[in-house]
Order: sequence, then C-alpha cells, then structure tokens
Amino acid sequence: MDCTEAVYSEDYFDFINTLSREVNMRNGDEILCSQPLDNGFEALFYPREVVENGDFNIARLTYIGVPKCYALMDTSALEGTGILTMQNFPTLPLKGNGVLMGFIDTGIDYQNPVFQSENGTTRILRIWDQTVRTGTQPEGFLYGSEYTAEDINYAIRSEDSYSIVPSRDTNGHGTFLAGVAAGSEIQRRDFIGAAPLADIAVVKLKEAKQYLRDFYHIKEGAVAYQENDIMAGIAYLHNLAYTLSKPLVLCLGLGTNSGGHGGTSALSMLLSYVAAKRMRAVVVAAGNEANARRHYLGNLAPLQEYEDVEISVGDNIGGFTAELLTNSPEVVSVAVQSPTGESQPLIPARQGSSEEYRFLLEGTTVSISYSLGEFTRERELIFLRFTNPSKGIWRLRVYPENYVTSRYHIWLPVTEFVQGDIFFLRSNPETTITGPASAYAPISVGGFNASDDSLYLDSGRGYNIDNQVKPDFLAPAVEVFGPDLTGNFTRRTGTSAAAAVTAGAAAQLLEWGVVRGNSSDMNNALIKNYLLVGTDKTPGRVYPNPEEGYGRLNVYKAFTNMRRTT
Repeated sequence: MDCTEAVYSEDYFDFINTLSREVNMRNGDEILCSQPLDNGFEALFYPREVVENGDFNIARLTYIGVPKCYALMDTSALEGTGILTMQNFPTLPLKGNGVLMGFIDTGIDYQNPVFQSENGTTRILRIWDQTVRTGTQPEGFLYGSEYTAEDINYAIRSEDSYSIVPSRDTNGHGTFLAGVAAGSEIQRRDFIGAAPLADIAVVKLKEAKQYLRDFYHIKEGAVAYQENDIMAGIAYLHNLAYTLSKPLVLCLGLGTNSGGHGGTSALSMLLSYVAAKRMRAVVVAAGNEANARRHYLGNLAPLQEYEDVEISVGDNIGGFTAELLTNSPEVVSVAVQSPTGESQPLIPARQGSSEEYRFLLEGTTVSISYSLGEFTRERELIFLRFTNPSKGIWRLRVYPENYVTSRYHIWLPVTEFVQGDIFFLRSNPETTITGPASAYAPISVGGFNASDDSLYLDSGRGYNIDNQVKPDFLAPAVEVFGPDLTGNFTRRTGTSAAAAVTAGAAAQLLEWGVVRGNSSDMNNALIKNYLLVGTDKTPGRVYPNPEEGYGRLNVYKAFTNMRRTT
C-alpha cells in the first residue's frame, strides 16, 4: 500500500500503538503502514474496511490508541515577567542565543521580518509542513515536506517565494506564538520577543481527518489537529535538536478535554519523555476552560443509590461526547434520561462492554462504552457519544458499583469544538486544565492580565485528576502584543500566549545554563523549579492554589534566587 497516501486518506483510520504497554493493535499478520513516534510509540494506519463496521468500537480498541483532537488555546507582556530585565542585564544579557525553539502549530509567516536577523536572513532553521506533499519528506517520516534555512533564504530573495517554499500560515496562531516567544526586535513598533536571538523550528500540522471529526462531533469549520500528528512533530523537533546539538524549548499552544487528565494520554507521555532529557524544556498552555461549564465533579454520599448529572443542550447541536473518569478502585455505572423523561436502561460497568440506545421521541442515539483499565492508572473510563441530541436537559444517572471515595469527573468537549450551547447545570471550574497541560512533567502555564495584575478568568484551573499542582504558574495572557499575517502587529488573549512568553523565559535559562556553560545538565525539571521558586505571590494568598499554581512568572527573581543558592 502507499503509506504516504494512507496518512492523508479518509480510507485509512489512524491509531496510536503504545509499544511500551504492549498494546497489540496490529491486524494479525497483515502488514500495516507505521510511522514511528519516539519512546515506543507508533502510528498505525488501518484500511477502513479492516475496522469493524467502518467505525470505532473503543470497548474493543484501547481508547489511548484513538487519536484525540486538539484545539488552539486562544480566543507589553514581557515587562512584568522579568524577561526584559534579563535581556538587558549589563553583565548577563540573555536573549535565547544558541537555543532552538520549536513550535507545533498552524505554521509560520517566514517572510515576516520579525523572524529575520538584522542582515535579512532567516532565523528559521527548519519548517516541516505536514500539509505540503510536493517537497522532500523529513528523514524517518512518511509525509509532509521539509524546508531548510537555505531554502527559506532563497525563497525570501525570490520574486515568487511560495513557489520555492510553499508553506503558509493561513490562521496566524503559529506566527503569533513564535513572534511572542522568539521574535526579533522591531524598534519602530516597540516590539521584541522574549528570546529574540533564539533559532526557530516549526511544524505546521495537517488538520484532523474527517472521520475523527465526525467521531468526536467536532463542529464544522473548527480548527482541529489529531494526536499522532502532534506526536510526530514532537519527535521531529526532538531529533532535530540532537542533530544540531542545540538545547530545545518546545512550545505547545494546543489543548483538549479528551484523554487522561493526569499525564497518561499518549501525547502527555511523549512530552514527559522529552522533558526528562537534558537540555530540554516543554511548555504547554493550560487552556481557557475555567468558565466554560464543561467539567462536572461528582460526589456520591455513602449508601446513595445514584446521582443525577444534568446537561443543558441547546438548539442545533449535531452531537457531542462526554468522558467520565474515576480513580481506581472506584467503579460506577450510568444510565441516560432524555428531556422528555424517556430512560435508557442501566448498563452495568463491565470491561469492554458497549451499548447503543435510540431515544424514539427525540430521535437521539446515545452510545456508552466502558473500559476499566485506561490510561495506565487502572482508571474507569465511560465514553458517551450523543448523536442528534434534542434541546433540553439531559440527565446522566450515575450509580456506584464499588464505593471508595465517591468522587468522579465528567468532561464535555472544549469550547472550540462545540456547536451551540452545552454545559453542566452544576459545573465545577476546577480540574479544567486541558490536556496535555494536565500532565505533571511539562511546564503548564495559566494566564493573568499584566495591565492590572488580575486573573484571566477563563484560564484553566487545577489541580489535575491526581491532585498534582497544575497550573505550575501564570504568565501574561490578556491582550498580548505580537505579529499578525499582514506584517503588522495585533493583540491576542489566551493561555497559548502565556505559554509563548514562558517558552522565551525557558530559552533564557537554557542559554545561561547550557550555552554559557553554567549548568550543562539543565533539564525541564530544573528549569521548572527555578521558575517556581522565582514566582511572584499575592500577599495573603495561600500557595500553591488551583487558580495560580505557585504564583506568577518572574524570571529575574528566578535568577536572583539562583545567585543566592549557587
């Protein structure tokens, strides 16, 4: 079979095979296309007819192997963070020199002067555009086209740049993040990125296949990227940094409400693997879901027969999914009741069981699948999929089967994926950190408003499902100034901007530690610890807390604290 075609074709389904967990998702002796993803992961591409009934059965296929879909996390930042102070410090000017900053996003406007040196040459060492099929694929990858700095410089000098490097950012999100994190100084506009001398590498993601968008009921027109493509981007940048012998900062401004919520999704595990390596930093946006009312915290009382969870569903919602998670050894079962009172029979929790029920009066189909050992923590997962839900209040009736702590969580999709109004009537704003920021190892960044020092109210809140402190801290996220696609500048709000600012701070630390020889073994854990110790805290508040983690980014304080302890 043509494996490159399999990556793009709707006639092939993608699955993430977790070799480290010995999950056998291969189809007997049939040869499948495989894309290695690093750390024992691979993406497998199944012919559509091989998958039973042409659709998923997540009770049969481990859910960790079904690619999740990720949305963009966004709807002067540097002064209050200490970054400008360190850029201009007389004896220690730190601007990211010698550090590679990697962005996995919507691409980059490589012709923008904000990504060029003073002599007009590009600071972008590589672009891997997963959407372009006419160029040379990166070594070890089945798809996309790779462009070097030489290619980009030639394109910049040419009259028809895009005939040479046909990679475009048509959204602007990736260009903005790269500019905030690593943009060159543009004095006439009073702009400078956090690490303006860093080298840049970019992965432009291809959008998720339509069958995945249909499976998750993602609204038409929403920007969505699938997990295995993001993982391929991480592997590409990680290997590139090794090839170039440069320290690497990964900046990820993407998030989802699907998955483990504690670092056990495939993407989270790969990020944790990279974060554990020396000369690496991984920075992830905490998401913007705190006020979306799409998280429910269940709390069954002892001997309580059941608890009703009410979901308000608005007009013209073609469908949605919901994921219920417990902590082992908690086990629950669910039944569903429609707005007219029609009830689905209780489906007991059984490993691998899956049922579908059609509500006659509403014309709604609900499928429920149980898995009792997901995400390496032996958690119970109940995956619910509503198709053509009628307007009104839908009820999930949750029954305890093995009562221990009484707690469980339910998440609806992130705001960017939902068509119309859908929310829990009794929602909970905590544990709204999106994945993969809910993983412990990455540096997970929430947001605040630098102009008045107030909390950005939509910023995802902790802690994660394992009660680990998330977010780690906050960075500026409101009306952050950065480049747009017209060669001018704009302002954006969202925690992806906070992640970009923090990625620049991490690049400053890597320059000080690795490039300047002060700490050659510097890694993500050490960088995170330095930044945590240097955070600003509001007098009278208890830290850590679910809104701010350990406080607010101040990289200058991180350096002054290092001076005291080294």
